[in-house]
Amino acid sequence: MDIFSKIAAGEIPSYKCAENEEFYAFLDINPLVKGHTLVIPRREVDYIFDMDDDEIARFQVFAKQVAKAIKAAFPCKKVAQVVLGLEVPHAHIHLIPMQSEKDVDFRREKLQLTEEEFKEIAGKILENFQKKLQ
Repeated sequence: MDIFSKIAAGEIPSYKCAENEEFYAFLDINPLVKGHTLVIPRREVDYIFDMDDDEIARFQVFAKQVAKAIKAAFPCKKVAQVVLGLEVPHAHIHLIPMQSEKDVDFRREKLQLTEEEFKEIAGKILENFQKKLQ
């Protein structure tokens, strides 16, 4: 079981932003900006394009719902969607609130947030995600 699967299963703590039976969203612990969230499928799949068409469609719809919750919690021009990363063999989408393209530069210094800040950010996103489902 890879680290993201352990996170989705609750074996490793995370700052949950959203979830359903198939997908899980949590804060990136090395965020570019406040609200930087990772969205993953619960099942282990290394490469996003190895997902079948129906699953990837549901994955994108879930990511869209999370992006709307992020935008409501952290007003921004857009929420960027970035698919990259070779360090974890588990498909994932980065959702990043952005005011400019500089907010999506992965080479820049990451934010250092306290546990309280992470909890507050995740709570805002989760609250907005749950509102959208009602």
